[in-house]
Amino acid sequence: MIAKNFKQVQRNIINAAEKAGRDSSDVRLVAVTKEQGVDTIAEGLRAGTEILGENKIQDAQGKVETLGCDGIEWHFIGHLQKNKVKFIFDLFDLIHSVDSAALAEAIHEKAQTRGTCMPILLQVNVSGEASKFGMDPGDLSKVIRQLAPLEGVKIKGLMTIPPFDSDPEKSRPYFVRLRELRDACAELAFPNVSLDELSMGMSNDYEVAVEEGATLVRVGTALFGPRPSAG
Repeated sequence: MIAKNFKQVQRNIINAAEKAGRDSSDVRLVAVTKEQGVDTIAEGLRAGTEILGENKIQDAQGKVETLGCDGIEWHFIGHLQKNKVKFIFDLFDLIHSVDSAALAEAIHEKAQTRGTCMPILLQVNVSGEASKFGMDPGDLSKVIRQLAPLEGVKIKGLMTIPPFDSDPEKSRPYFVRLRELRDACAELAFPNVSLDELSMGMSNDYEVAVEEGATLVRVGTALFGPRPSAG
């Protein structure tokens, strides 16, 4: 079933990219492994999944230990607390959810002590929902300017989570807004910053996200089915 789902999601990505005049190879699928067991995730890997997205540090630790990193990228896509920053370097290749300048600075400081650099995406709260993490769109260029000189982080792009709606078209304005923010900031040509990545779109709206420029779509339920805790 997972192999069949994976092929269908890939087909949908290709169709959405073609509809928008994009090359589908510019879109990467992040398989969201939240609350999924290692056997289920392994089935996803056999089906062709290459990027795994995890929401919780403690869950990722066991999964990375069991499944390894050979031919797999691990992305952190959940809310990252500053006291957990020390764990990310041995687990993840990219952090999608850097929602404040203070968090980026904490990552930079820890990276410096390890002599490394962590690729990050800046999470933007384009909807303005109080319940959503992310920086204010109006502060984005100022934050990027502040973070650009830091050698311990490499800003690769932006991420957002729109308000959930069963109608995927309701997500489109938020995806458009993130792309426009990215384009405006890219024009400022900050040194040491590449804004190539747009992480947006989940199981219910990833096709719309691809049409609007997503390079990373975070898909869980459409691949693996409902999470075990959800029934």
